[in-house]
Amino acid sequence: MREDAMTGRPQGMSREDLLALPAAVDLETGSRALGLGRSKGYALAKRGQYPCKVLRLGNAYRVVTADLLELLGLAA
Repeated sequence: MREDAMTGRPQGMSREDLLALPAAVDLETGSRALGLGRSKGYALAKRGQYPCKVLRLGNAYRVVTADLLELLGLAA
């Protein structure tokens, strides 16, 4: 994972990080991969406008990794 030079906070994900993801990831990880902030990711998911498939499991959201990789042009 890369860090922002000014803030030291995580920034985006490398290609290797993305390809190592499990079948589904939490919404925060999916949003980070897309370069979205936490609040924006949750807002899009709640409105059904997240850019790839999101599963609602109780109170949790899970992003389908295959759809995420396809959206990013990394699908095998």
